[in-house]
Amino acid sequence: MTLSIGLDFGTTNTVATMLNAEGKVEAVHFAHEDEAFDAFRSVLCFSETDDDAGRRTHVDAGPWAIDKFVELAGECRFIQSFKTFAASALFTDTQIYNRRLKFEDLLASFLKQVRSHAGIDFPKRIVIGRPVSFAGASPNDTLARERYETALRAVGFEEIHHVYEPVAAAYFFAQRLNTDATILVADFGGGTSDFSVVKFSVGPSGLDYKPLAHTGVGVAGDAFDYRIIDNAVAPAFGKGSEFTSWGKALPVPNSYFTKFSRWNELSVMRHSRDYRELEVLLRTSLDPKRISAFLAFLDADAGYAMYRAVSAAKMQLSHGDEATLSLHVVGVDIEQTIKRTDFDKWIAPELAEINACVDRALRDAGLEETQIDRVFLTGGSSFVPAVRAQFEDRFGAAKIETGDQLVSIAYGLSLIGRERDIGRWAV
Repeated sequence: MTLSIGLDFGTTNTVATMLNAEGKVEAVHFAHEDEAFDAFRSVLCFSETDDDAGRRTHVDAGPWAIDKFVELAGECRFIQSFKTFAASALFTDTQIYNRRLKFEDLLASFLKQVRSHAGIDFPKRIVIGRPVSFAGASPNDTLARERYETALRAVGFEEIHHVYEPVAAAYFFAQRLNTDATILVADFGGGTSDFSVVKFSVGPSGLDYKPLAHTGVGVAGDAFDYRIIDNAVAPAFGKGSEFTSWGKALPVPNSYFTKFSRWNELSVMRHSRDYRELEVLLRTSLDPKRISAFLAFLDADAGYAMYRAVSAAKMQLSHGDEATLSLHVVGVDIEQTIKRTDFDKWIAPELAEINACVDRALRDAGLEETQIDRVFLTGGSSFVPAVRAQFEDRFGAAKIETGDQLVSIAYGLSLIGRERDIGRWAV
């Protein structure tokens, strides 16, 4: 058996898996400050130091990147959710100190850090997950594939197989089957929600697999976060305020606040035209304190602090009827109670898009809800009660299953890597 690695490179977290000495799939483990973990945060931090050899740029990833960001109090380039750049032709590169880095440079740097912290040599073969539909406007799948492969070859991989993420999750789930079943897998990531309808037949030689439909939509956990930010945070940064122009009071454009819908956009906003426009807007604002708070927030590169606050509130809402959003960054102090009923209303447009995407999956498969035997929910947003309720209402609570939400894709990728014919699973 050729040794391979399964890699679920996610918008929020990345998980790698390999076969152990017993031939069983095992997650690649990491340890940070004596804490063991498998889900490696998909973040990068670039910083500079001076030494005898001159000025050098250092890169950190995962929790070590977060440590560096905190240590330097924002005097660095902290980048998160950069997977959402993968299929965007509009994103060519970003300037980090005196270098311009493409997406593939960011991904290669990240994977080298993952390998270094894992403390193991990666094999030459990789089975990597990919969303059915990449995030962003007009995503270019071919471009994303080329960027992935350029980065993977730079790290040392020679044989590369791409597998839809929900297909990998379906294969992982199918290991528990003892009868034939038609499965709908719903994979909720940070940037995309993907759905696959797969028919599995259990025979003497193992699982027989027949894909029936694959659909995806660029709506997932980050979009839910944005709804919290848009309603509870953005007003503190000037949303809803006005400025004067030629003697008229005009609303501050919402385009500045829609940047919060993508964590990757926030990572580069401090170095964009938007920042310069906000500086001009400050001089004519009718509420300059709030615009100043926005600029101070960007200067402090406080996006990660906001991410943590919003994620904590969203997690509370997954287990209770209300949550407290607690955000204290330069210029802004927010302590706000959020009721789950309000959150459910805020994310209603995203839930509708997810429901429509499931409609397409069933239509493409030529099936009705009653013909789906099992529904497997995976990914972080499968914890959101409104998401689960939507599937229970549609398919019946008895058909819904979850488990290993953060690692199921990576485990499925390595299991597929054991197959003699990986090609029938790949895209």
